Amino acid sequence: MTEHLILVNTQNRAIGQGEKRAVHEAGLLHRAFSVFLTDDDGRILLQQRSRKKYHSGGLWANSCCGHPRPGETTRHAAERRLGEELGATTKLRFGFKTHYRAEFTNGLAENEIVYVYFGALPAKLRLNPAEVASVTLRTLTELKTDAAQHPEKYVFWLNHYLTQHDREIRAGLKAARRTTSRRH
Repeated sequence: MTEHLILVNTQNRAIGQGEKRAVHEAGLLHRAFSVFLTDDDGRILLQQRSRKKYHSGGLWANSCCGHPRPGETTRHAAERRLGEELGATTKLRFGFKTHYRAEFTNGLAENEIVYVYFGALPAKLRLNPAEVASVTLRTLTELKTDAAQHPEKYVFWLNHYLTQHDREIRAGLKAARRTTSRRH
């Protein structure tokens, strides 16, 4: 199935759509999302991307990420991808919006306006091996320390979030943990 992305202008207004691979080859500005899931102890679920991914295969990323389809909200897309990648269902809370651009050695580029969501880690996961090689849990402090010492182990966008959005990540994780504690 051909996947289409939402092309946007610098004010994040939809201006069209494009096929996923072509958008990344041309480095066109498009809409995306990222998700941070946290457990009861405040640890973040990280996923190691499948080595089969079209870029950044084998690198560690936040819990889930992807692109909304034309006509789909970013929250709905994030919930859909949680199911597709992790076999997970959870309530998501919007945290912040950011923009980044990165070029990869294979000629592809990310140029995204990203909506970042936070949620409670569900009790069960069912990893999709085409998307996710493995998962682990890390505190934000552990993650930031390792990413600072070994940035090459992590996807560009996670390094961007960790270095540019510390305050927003801490607030989002705290809000997600409050949601988790109310469930018990």
